Amino acid sequence: MRLDRIPQDWPLPNDNYHQSTAEKITSDLIKSDKSIKKVLDLGCGEGNSIKFFSEISNEIEWFGLDIEDSPEVKRRTTENERIFSFDGINIPFDSNSFDLVYCRQVFEHVQFPLELMKELKRVLKDGGCLVGSTSHLEPYHSYSHFNFTPYGFSFLCREAGLKVDLFRPGIDGITLIMRRLLNYPKFFNRWFIRESPLNKIINLAAKLKKLKVRDVNYIKLLFCGHYCFVVRKLLKDNLSK
Repeated sequence: MRLDRIPQDWPLPNDNYHQSTAEKITSDLIKSDKSIKKVLDLGCGEGNSIKFFSEISNEIEWFGLDIEDSPEVKRRTTENERIFSFDGINIPFDSNSFDLVYCRQVFEHVQFPLELMKELKRVLKDGGCLVGSTSHLEPYHSYSHFNFTPYGFSFLCREAGLKVDLFRPGIDGITLIMRRLLNYPKFFNRWFIRESPLNKIINLAAKLKKLKVRDVNYIKLLFCGHYCFVVRKLLKDNLSK
C-alpha cells in the first residue's frame, strides 16, 4: 500500500487510530468548547438526538430539521415545536444561527449536496462546526443517493466555502456489506461502536509494522463504510487570507 501517496494536507488525526462515531466526536467537541449552545440536527428523523444532546449539556438549545417524507420521519411518534420541515435545500433559519450542526448519516440521502452545504455555511456562525458522519462503502439503503469518498466530501466542502478540520474512520465497509447480505442481524450492531473486524486486522498489522497513527487512519479511511468529520466555517478574518 503506497502510504507515500497520502495527501499532506489531509486532516488525519495523530492522537489515535481508533474507530469512532459521530456521537463520540460531537460529545467530545461540545465538552471541550463551552461556547457551543445552539445546535441543529440536520436529518433528525424521529428527533431522538434531543436526548443525546441534553445528556451532554443542559445548556444546549436543540433544533431538528428534516424533509417531510422519509422512512425515518414516518417513524416519529411525538410532536416537538423545535422540529422543522424543509425542502432538502432551503433551511428555514436566519444566517449565522447555529454554533454546531449535527449531521449523522445524512449526506448520502441528500439529492442536492452542494446546494445544501452552502445553506449550512449560511446558517452556521463564524467558527461554527458541521459535525457528523456519512457513508463511503455502504450498500444502498433508505433512499440513499450517494456514497462520498473522503476526497469527494472534502471537495464538496471547499466548493461551499467550508474547511474540513478532521476525518476519523468508522465501521469498515466489508462489515457493512456482510450486514446487508445477512439481512441486518442484530449482533452486527456492536461493530458500529467497537472496532469492526477489518479495523481489528488493520490495528494488528499496524502494530506489527509499527506504522504511524496518521498512516493507520489513512488505511482505515480507504476501506471504511462510514467515516466521521468535523467541518468548520472559517472566521471572517481568515476568509480574506
